[in-house]
Amino acid sequence: MFHILVVDDDKNIRYVMKEVLKTAQYEVFTAKNGEEAFNILEREHIDLVIVDIMMPKMDGYEFTKELRVFDSELPVLMVSAKQLPEDRKKGFVVGIDDYMSKPIDAEELLLHVKALLRRSKIINERKITVGSVTLDYDSYTVERNGEVHELPQKEFLLLYKLLSFPNKIFTRIQLMDEIWGVECETGSETVTVHVGRLRKRFEHWDDFEIEAIRGLGYKAVKKK
Repeated sequence: MFHILVVDDDKNIRYVMKEVLKTAQYEVFTAKNGEEAFNILEREHIDLVIVDIMMPKMDGYEFTKELRVFDSELPVLMVSAKQLPEDRKKGFVVGIDDYMSKPIDAEELLLHVKALLRRSKIINERKITVGSVTLDYDSYTVERNGEVHELPQKEFLLLYKLLSFPNKIFTRIQLMDEIWGVECETGSETVTVHVGRLRKRFEHWDDFEIEAIRGLGYKAVKKK
């Protein structure tokens, strides 16, 4: 399930967007300003941000500019009642990926979200190719040159998540929440066990590698 962060100082708009996105099977977090949004980003894995321009404490432009300092890949969709060309241009200059004008049409919003997720290489065709390796989300299989491995669900989802974001570090808690669910009572050492199994299974494949980052978690590195 993809995680989307909605940042808007209007609680009614936050509510409507959350309901629209939840109906489309996205998990949604909300924040009323940029500062609150950064607090969420520090503790949650987010796949896409929807941000308003006019907000107290930190507006959408400043939020996006600061976000791009440490994350150049996270998709940002800016929504605003501002419709002048210079407003859109300023948004793209600071680093947004797309722009929508208010009032928001629910169907159009979902189309923009889907396009941004596809563009950022999160699942659309539900396959990832890394060198000569292909991960198929629908069959939980990993294939290379005719050699096919059908993985247990959790192992596949863990590998798929890591390879969807090469070089991005995920904490064990983030991976637990994403794959096992926030209500799972199993400890984060479960992630370590599953990573160990994946490393053993693909130890002779030189297309990718899962690296442990001391004190933080794991990241996948493409070798080809």
